[in-house]
Amino acid sequence: METAVGGGKSVPRYVQIAEEIVQQIRAGILKPGDMVPSESELVERYGVSGGTIRKAMVEVRASDLVETRQGKGSMVKARPPVRHRSSDRFKRSHRQGGKAAYLAESEQSGAKAGVSVLYIGPTDAPIDIAERLGVPAGTQVLARRRLYFRNETPVETATSYLPWDVAKDIPELFAKNPGGGGIYARLEDHGHEFAEFVETLQARLATKAEASELALSPGASVVHLIREARTTEDRVVEVCDTLMAADQFVFSYRIPASD
Repeated sequence: METAVGGGKSVPRYVQIAEEIVQQIRAGILKPGDMVPSESELVERYGVSGGTIRKAMVEVRASDLVETRQGKGSMVKARPPVRHRSSDRFKRSHRQGGKAAYLAESEQSGAKAGVSVLYIGPTDAPIDIAERLGVPAGTQVLARRRLYFRNETPVETATSYLPWDVAKDIPELFAKNPGGGGIYARLEDHGHEFAEFVETLQARLATKAEASELALSPGASVVHLIREARTTEDRVVEVCDTLMAADQFVFSYRIPASD
């Protein structure tokens, strides 16, 4: 096996090559839309076998910084930089200022935010959603499904599920644009004061359909996030099922050190 020695231990040569290519992408030497050098070019550049280069490119693709096109090679992804998703995005001050969480955090990062509403209407609550809402599986709830964009690139899908007895009295929740501050502002306008938001995250590989919807390469990573919006009356009035392109987000949470 071809290896390089560094730091007192042997590092596989293909790992070293992959790290160098990734560094070139992150540093902007290889820019979005640029083709990664071909296998033959990399063999000549590094003086290694084709097998070593193929192993290196497996590692590069795992970084999710390139996309491979059949017969054309690997291209650096033309995707926007990552942005932080922090617990601060649910501050009441954002809602009172007329900004929903997604718009607030996108503006903070200097990005152009966009949203496409895919569906609004009644649906039967899936088992896991029903459990979180405290209703029987199959109970009718309101679903709001959206596709979010950042600088015209799709970065996440989100479906909000709301108990029907809560949603039916808030006509704005059935509109594509629920108004300034989003659906959380409308819920609070109607007396549902929030106490906390509880999120559960899981990283996994995207399915073929998910990769297509988010314009990801096959086998790309996503983050599946489930959020419960809980009121001061200890009722969950919304569950949001969100899928995010993993290379587009850094998560940052503020955790109190006291009780």
